[in-house]
Amino acid sequence: MVQSIRLTLEQFTEVLSQLPEDVYIMPCPELSNATIGQHSRHIIELFQCLISGYDLGTVCYDNRKRNKQTEEDLPFALTQIREIHEAIDLPDLGLNVQYQLNNSDILIPSNYRRELMYNLEHLIHHEALIKVAITSMTEVAIPESFGVAPSTLQYRKECAQ
Repeated sequence: MVQSIRLTLEQFTEVLSQLPEDVYIMPCPELSNATIGQHSRHIIELFQCLISGYDLGTVCYDNRKRNKQTEEDLPFALTQIREIHEAIDLPDLGLNVQYQLNNSDILIPSNYRRELMYNLEHLIHHEALIKVAITSMTEVAIPESFGVAPSTLQYRKECAQ
């Protein structure tokens, strides 16, 4: 699973690296005026929450930094993606995931591998949204697999045979 995440992060980095920096921060009407940078920040910060919560044994995705630099500074975001790439290969262990709902904290038992899978699925989902923005605002070539779940790619491959 770590290898799949790393490959997906590498592809994410390759796509973002092709963007002009002004496109990274440009509001996209097709995404309710969200920017590619905002979606990228969201992806990055969920991974950061998982990594920083690992030693504590509790992950809270609600308590993200919402760092403006990540959403506005493409080279800075790319550096953070590379840091995630290097930091995610950790042994599995039990974790609690804390959610804040209706002014209450809820703890849900989980584990590191399950949360890695959640983050991979979340990454792919936001890549699909980013793909909409890129194709509507630029001529940047995007791999067909960008923003597509591995199971969907496998299904498409089987259907083509």
